[in-house]
Amino acid sequence: MDDRHTEFAFADGDRTFTCCVEASPRAPTESWWWFQVSTENHQRHAPFRAEDSDTRRDVQARMVAYYDNLLARRAEPARPRWERRPTPNGAPAPIVAPANT
Repeated sequence: MDDRHTEFAFADGDRTFTCCVEASPRAPTESWWWFQVSTENHQRHAPFRAEDSDTRRDVQARMVAYYDNLLARRAEPARPRWERRPTPNGAPAPIVAPANT
């Protein structure tokens, strides 16, 4: 990061984001931005890798955008399982017309 912040907190509306850079448990040589939000209990997110070019302003904007998108997806109605199931070749499921009898 340009201003060398690897841990900081910031407010966005009524939410407080607490952010830090940590090594990935699965790949210790990779560093990721982790954050918690004051409106959620016991939930951490690691949406993107930490880069040397990261600035505090960029990280804040990316975290807020990521979290707002997450909240929007959570608010959508659940889709039935049959709609989520992919077809074997990735093509849309065929529409089957009833047989004329």
